[in-house]
Amino acid sequence: MQGIDEIMRNIKLVIEYDGKDFNGWQKQPNKLNIQGEIERAIEAITHEKVELIASGRTDAGVHALRTSS
Repeated sequence: MQGIDEIMRNIKLVIEYDGKDFNGWQKQPNKLNIQGEIERAIEAITHEKVELIASGRTDAGVHALRTSS
């Protein structure tokens, strides 16, 4: 039997964002990006490290409405 810490969960997020101040969706070293900011926010709330997998990506400065991760 698996312990609670060994169970992986998949949760669908439907998000929107104003990307004008970001360097796109994907994590990039030393650059502000949407994926990294959402992962940090979730970790701050849940105290669990998460990794988001997006259904698509945006470029720098691009906004998103109802995108899935």
